[in-house]
Amino acid sequence: MLKHAVLHAILGAVAKESPNTLYVETHSGRGRYDLAGTQATKGGEAVDGVLSLLAEGAPKPVNPWLELVKERGQADYPGSPALAQQMLPASSRMVFFEKHPTEHKELVKALGNDARLQVKHADGYSGALKLSPRNSERMLCFVDPSYETSRDIDALALWTPRALKRWPKGMLVLWLPLFKDGREIEFGEYLTELDDCFVAGARWPMDPLDEGALEGSAIVAYRAPAAAREASLNIASSLQSWWAR
Repeated sequence: MLKHAVLHAILGAVAKESPNTLYVETHSGRGRYDLAGTQATKGGEAVDGVLSLLAEGAPKPVNPWLELVKERGQADYPGSPALAQQMLPASSRMVFFEKHPTEHKELVKALGNDARLQVKHADGYSGALKLSPRNSERMLCFVDPSYETSRDIDALALWTPRALKRWPKGMLVLWLPLFKDGREIEFGEYLTELDDCFVAGARWPMDPLDEGALEGSAIVAYRAPAAAREASLNIASSLQSWWAR
């Protein structure tokens, strides 16, 4: 919820400021999700998360994103590629990388025939660094790796400074899981020292019997518009309060 609500706020601010945007995702996933489907229900995240928000009412800062979710319906929940596709103007370009063959196939199906975008079955880290915005474009790159192993953090630690140097005026938005054991803390501190950025994150109360590794999530956004910073921090604060209710 935090990831998509904050990304929604950032995309909205960018669309107002920069009609010509090059939007890139390094780890796109399948783009759209059925909240009643097997994949969405097996872990219970949708029931505890966005479906609870829809049923109980959301805090005000989250409503702009949640209204979009309501419009699309539970069978067509928008992941980050679908959010970008819907929110960025006709003059934008979008490039989505997805390395997993099944996810790539679903992503192509989800995004349909849209002349603004390309969907590439390739490694997003190396592929993204080959791209450059045109003279009139502002670049925004969203990075959301799986973090299944410590190698994912190591790879992002190496890639992020390269990306910031490659696109000196570009925006970079990273999703970061918050673990119960705090393994991300040193990495998070490292990220905040690389360039001007803000961090919008929240932790949820943990059930002592819950064996899951996560207890929250955060977005680290470099060079984002001021309006996006304010909206994102309000979203994170309101979700923190909602989870603690």
